[in-house]
Amino acid sequence: MPPAVPGGREPLGRVLVTGGAGFIGSTLAERLADRAEQWVVLDNLHPQVHPGSRPPADLAAAVDLRIGDVTVAEDLDDVLADVRPDVVIHLAAETGTAQSLSESTRHGMVNVVGTTQLLDACTRAGHVPGHFVLTSSRAVYGEGVWRRPDGTTFQPGLRTHAQLEAGRWDHGTDAEHVPNSVAGTHPHPINVYGATKLAQEQILAAWTGSHDTRLSVLRLQNVYGPRQSLSNPYTGIVSLFSRLAREGRSIPLYEDGEITRDFVYIDDVVSALVAATAQPPVDRVRTADVGSGVRTTIGDLAREIARYHSAPEPHVTGQYRDGDVRHASCAVDDTTAQLDWSPRWSLRDGVARLQEWIATQLD
Repeated sequence: MPPAVPGGREPLGRVLVTGGAGFIGSTLAERLADRAEQWVVLDNLHPQVHPGSRPPADLAAAVDLRIGDVTVAEDLDDVLADVRPDVVIHLAAETGTAQSLSESTRHGMVNVVGTTQLLDACTRAGHVPGHFVLTSSRAVYGEGVWRRPDGTTFQPGLRTHAQLEAGRWDHGTDAEHVPNSVAGTHPHPINVYGATKLAQEQILAAWTGSHDTRLSVLRLQNVYGPRQSLSNPYTGIVSLFSRLAREGRSIPLYEDGEITRDFVYIDDVVSALVAATAQPPVDRVRTADVGSGVRTTIGDLAREIARYHSAPEPHVTGQYRDGDVRHASCAVDDTTAQLDWSPRWSLRDGVARLQEWIATQLD
């Protein structure tokens, strides 16, 4: 097992976590809630994530859970009337790439309006938190930067239907994707979800800059691990593959099975949040990439999960998903230099731990 993660034991003061009863928030609370003077969670317990709108049974005892919605001004006002947070960890968001194309208003309301409502509530309460921490997404990069054999680079847009129908998955036969980085990749989202996450970043940067406070933005890669929803059809390819393999079924692979992602285990993401919360930026805004730093094809992921369950070999379907990118991974060198953090979990160890947890939930 990877060694214990850094982060110290300094008290955190009063902390407000939006969306803090979800996958990342409940895991983070297990690590940090007992270090806070108050750890207040505002969560609407949406049934897509929380079956029956029930709070997670394993939510840390130190959590003060308030049922409410970031899009509802009164809910935020009620919380800020008796909690004046030193730190706001903003996790509340809609996250489905495909769903964002068919339910754009829902994503815009939660991700964009929910963020502005949070800031307006702070204004109405006459309170400026000392530090905002936002979980953003690798989706802000879109297709990212690609490099030709001659060394020149370009940043392509959305792949067309004609291109995908013809099975031309990449942006040129000789070009290769360059790992995304804050320093080297200009944000250029190609789906509604990514656009709303970038809007969150920009809105928070503008507000915190105007109020002379601090903002940490963590652009997360594909997060997986225990506590991830097993019922949400729009997120969690690792949990989806795991359930199929557990049932002895062959895992279907979209496109040619060579789509790549950076799969980062939940403990590594939480460790980055711990480090960012404990170390507010010196400058007003700090933006960092959080991933494993390892590019993995969905075929290799599927084969690893199938191997664990002795399931049939995965199969390529040639299907594709609108709004999806071909490759997504990140370089974490700058993040490890900025924060007291580094990724520690290998894909094999993380997949194995997830399978053990899924067994406790389904058996």
